[in-house]
Amino acid sequence: MELNEALAKLAELQKKLYAYAAADSALYLDGTTVAPKDTAEGRGVALGVLAGERHKLFSTPKTGELLDYLWARRNELDQLHRRQTEELRRSYAQLTRIPAEEYMEYAMLTNEASDVWHRAKENSDFELFRPVLEKLVAFNIKFAGYYDSAKAPYDALLNEYERGMTMEYLDGFFSTLRERIVPLLHAIGKKEQPDDSFLRRHYPVEAQRKFSDYLMEVLGLDRAHCTIGETEHPYTLNFNNKDVRITTRYDEDNMNFSMYSVIHEGGHAKYELGIRDDVQYTCLAGGVSMGVHESQSRFYENLIGRSKPFIEAIFPKTREFFPEQLSDVTAEQFYRAVNKVQPSLIRTEADELTYCLHVMVRYEIEKQLIGGALAVKDVPETWNRLYKEYLGVDVPNDKQGCLQDSHWSGGSFGYFPSYALGSAYGAQMLKNMERDIDVWGPVARGDLSPVSAWLKEKVHQYGGLLEPADVVKNACGQFDPAVFADYLEQKYAKLYNL
Repeated sequence: MELNEALAKLAELQKKLYAYAAADSALYLDGTTVAPKDTAEGRGVALGVLAGERHKLFSTPKTGELLDYLWARRNELDQLHRRQTEELRRSYAQLTRIPAEEYMEYAMLTNEASDVWHRAKENSDFELFRPVLEKLVAFNIKFAGYYDSAKAPYDALLNEYERGMTMEYLDGFFSTLRERIVPLLHAIGKKEQPDDSFLRRHYPVEAQRKFSDYLMEVLGLDRAHCTIGETEHPYTLNFNNKDVRITTRYDEDNMNFSMYSVIHEGGHAKYELGIRDDVQYTCLAGGVSMGVHESQSRFYENLIGRSKPFIEAIFPKTREFFPEQLSDVTAEQFYRAVNKVQPSLIRTEADELTYCLHVMVRYEIEKQLIGGALAVKDVPETWNRLYKEYLGVDVPNDKQGCLQDSHWSGGSFGYFPSYALGSAYGAQMLKNMERDIDVWGPVARGDLSPVSAWLKEKVHQYGGLLEPADVVKNACGQFDPAVFADYLEQKYAKLYNL
């Protein structure tokens, strides 16, 4: 086989894998947005077949021979093809350790689990979800052994979302944050809280939809390539850098939720839309890791979206969308309200300071579930206890407790720490960005293009062309979680006059 022929086969393989992934995504998007309620069974059959065909395509010995041939001649490959070969060989080695029937069964299980989770959350009934969650946990423990039997199971799963991440590192990381956040939280608790009651006035959904369109415009999202839908749990779905979908959920009694979910998911979309053309339809398309991906969503959501210059820039237009609700509110009051610190029940509605405590609860539970130290039946009790211990709040029901997130229903064990890592990465990116460009002058005018250009240059463009650690180093330098803690202390000391 000639090298050019092998490279052509490599491109063909990756386009076929892309097609299967696109079909999966289209079915998921349909199932969570416009599909009738009781239709999961049919999608499950389709997803099972697609998973089986993908497994068959990718795990065939011919694929292994192709990748081995290219890897043996890696010194003759350019960076793009060498990196593709490296990533595909890693995936091939992992996938071929998973029996095809288990791979198909798991795809069907996650489809079923999504449907069951929606019903369980709607009815605030963990017992309805428990049997399927037990199966998901068992599968993930088994798959962790397939991924890397030399690692502790939870370390193997963490590695799927942030390569090289371990429980040992995260224990230290979260310990650093907890030591700085908890005293700050106690100090703020003694101060007078800003009034944020106007955020919970009646905000009609139709007006919120128009406001979402405006926010996407401010973010610089090209609506010819990025749409917005409505789901129970907001998410971003990328098909390629010309087709990204975001979703949100509207609450007529809380405009804050959708506002910041749109900005958060918009940050994910900015990343996907900013990835270079030459990696599209390959294994290098898409964000390099979940930690880096969350750094982008939380960068736009918090570091920019909750900043004073940004709020002052958009507030006049915000009042136009909600004239009655905000007629007696100033930009300063709005800024203080969206930055109010208040330990709460819902992660996606948490303030910037307490957010990482929500992530810590999930990290501790996942670590114990996958490590075998916690039974699924005991998740609600453990969740409620940790929320009381970490945030000082009482959990009234499963809907506002352990059923609030969709991640476990999709089998995403090891994902949650990425949110905290992303927040910390983002704070350090901002520090470096402020050295390189004028960040706040343009933001104060509602112009985010310099911010987006810097992020595209340092992070977005590469997709998976670089290792996650190299992307982090490119944008952050030597990563230090203390930078994030410093940022939080400085911001909230000023806000609360500490």
